[in-house]
This record gives sequence, C-alpha cells and structure tokens, in this order.
Amino acid sequence: MQRVKLDPIDRRILRDLQEDGRMTNVELAERAGISAPPCLRRVKALERAGFIRGYHADVNSEKLGFSVIIFAFVGLSSQSETDLLAFEEMIEDWEEVRECHMLSGETDFLLKIVARDWDEFQKFLTGKLTPASNVSNVKTALAFRTKKQKPGVPIDDNVITGTTDD
Repeated sequence: MQRVKLDPIDRRILRDLQEDGRMTNVELAERAGISAPPCLRRVKALERAGFIRGYHADVNSEKLGFSVIIFAFVGLSSQSETDLLAFEEMIEDWEEVRECHMLSGETDFLLKIVARDWDEFQKFLTGKLTPASNVSNVKTALAFRTKKQKPGVPIDDNVITGTTDD
C-alpha cells in the first residue's frame, strides 16, 4: 500500500462528497475554497487513487417494501482461504445479502440481509443460506429499528495521509 498525502482541501472534498455525492462541481469547489477546474482535477485524482470508489443513491428500503432487516452470524465448517473465498463469491449473487463482513472469533461472517416479510426471509434462510456448501451454523438477529445508518468513514481534519493499493 502506498501512502498518499491528503491536504485539507482533499479531505474537505471527500467529506462533502461523502455527505452528498450529487453536489455539483461548482458547489463542491466553493465549499473547498478553490475554483471549479482544479476541484474537478482533484476529484478525478481521488477517484484514480481509489479514495472514491463510486457514487450511489440512498434508497429508502421501506418505501420499496423491504421492512425486514436481519443480521445473520454464519459459521463455516472449514476456514481455509479457499473455502472463505468460495463463500464470499457465492453470496455475491444473493441480492438479499446487502453486507458481508468476515469476523474473528466464533462466527466467520456477519451478513446483513433484507426481505419484504418473514416468509421471504424464511425462504432465503432455508432455501439458500443454511443448505449452502460449507455452512455449518447460522444464528440470526432481527433489527427492530435503525437509528443511525451513515455510509463512509469520519474524515478528520487532523488526518494527513491515506493509503492506496498502488
């Protein structure tokens, strides 16, 4: 990993785009205190360096009928790197799984799963997840309410470096 110096303007650009990815370049430049052309060059450089991976709409899941959120703690029979990668690859095709995190400890993976209702989740659980290759156990927890759901990371003015995979 290569370390890259991020100056205050870069951090401001990242912080503002993380908050509102649809902001115009002119507005972004004004907030950063620079003119539009150098702002756009900085955004493109941050994209090339991998600091900005993409732009997404924050979609209201409940308005689309997805009112059930479940966290599944998944244990695998084997934790060989090949089996871990195979599990990660398999869940890529499962649209119900919105997040997948490999964990240390008793549980191998934490999945965030969305469904329209309990029946839909039950079909997913018994039809896909529990019978999946190498899955040894699944424990689930229903989210009753989501108070905070903030994408990204805190971007502090004191951070002077970042890393890239270059």
